Amino acid sequence: MSFLSDDSRAWLARVAELDAAAAASPQSPPAPLDRIRAVRMLAAELEKDAATLHAVREARASGITWEDIANAAGLGAAAAKWRWHGTDAEIAERHEAGRKRSARPSSVPTDLPGVSVSEAAKQLGVSAQAIYLRISRGLLRAETVTLPDGRTYKRVFPDE
Repeated sequence: MSFLSDDSRAWLARVAELDAAAAASPQSPPAPLDRIRAVRMLAAELEKDAATLHAVREARASGITWEDIANAAGLGAAAAKWRWHGTDAEIAERHEAGRKRSARPSSVPTDLPGVSVSEAAKQLGVSAQAIYLRISRGLLRAETVTLPDGRTYKRVFPDE
């Protein structure tokens, strides 16, 4: 009995087929886009395949440490535990939270009021710590802006 899902086995067979075709005819290998698609689909299928999770659970049940599992998977122990520790529901919840975090924009919006702490420090010729000190003493007005996605930014109004 195979431990891979049907989809993983199908993409593995497709990659092997393309590899055999390339070896048989090095002058005219399979199209690059076909190779890219097959390799990436195989990687995606293997990543979501339950075979790894089942193997991790078997390893843990037999007393294998997270460190050993992580080494076998090419991960750090914390990453392996984050990826595979707990019930299916706990794992799915962690992964969904991770996807939500990674889907947020990484750039700072340009339409925020005032200036950033570092911009204020440059304008006034002082350090960022000095800006925070002036804010705490009431010498500079600042406010925290919270965006709909949960990101927050301290904005300073040095011209007031």
